[in-house]
Amino acid sequence: MTRRWTHRATGLTLAGLVTFTGVGCSHGSSGPSGTGSKAASVASQASAAVSSLASEASGALASASAEARRKLDEIKGGVDVKGDVKLGNVTTDGEGRAEVRLTPDNTTDSTKSFAVQVNFTDPGGNLLDTAVVTVPDVPAGKNATATARSNRKLSGDVRAEVARAVRY
Repeated sequence: MTRRWTHRATGLTLAGLVTFTGVGCSHGSSGPSGTGSKAASVASQASAAVSSLASEASGALASASAEARRKLDEIKGGVDVKGDVKLGNVTTDGEGRAEVRLTPDNTTDSTKSFAVQVNFTDPGGNLLDTAVVTVPDVPAGKNATATARSNRKLSGDVRAEVARAVRY
């Protein structure tokens, strides 16, 4: 089952630039350390904080990206696992929005969740869009898939990179 923070994998937006999405059926389970609910709360706060930046004009994208990184840093018990997330090829959906399939690998011996920031860039590395995807409850030793989708039409040679990935 694919979900938005609330229902679908399209996400909330920041001035049409930042997308928060999630997959799975549950967002509140806590792991052995009891940090799942707290981490989900921080991720939810990230969504609210980034959405509050919507009134900013030209600096909104850079500010949103920085805010997403800051909020990912606040996930208690989170481990940086950028190397454990693989991206597929960037494609364009029927609405002209870039999307990329991501696969986080849970290399631990217990169920974990992931928060992944994906940056969409042009060939010169200029930031075009940012998406933060949550992938809850990935079983031990398994992987899961999710889709990061830009919130606006992107044209030309669009690339994707994992900017951050936190396992909690």
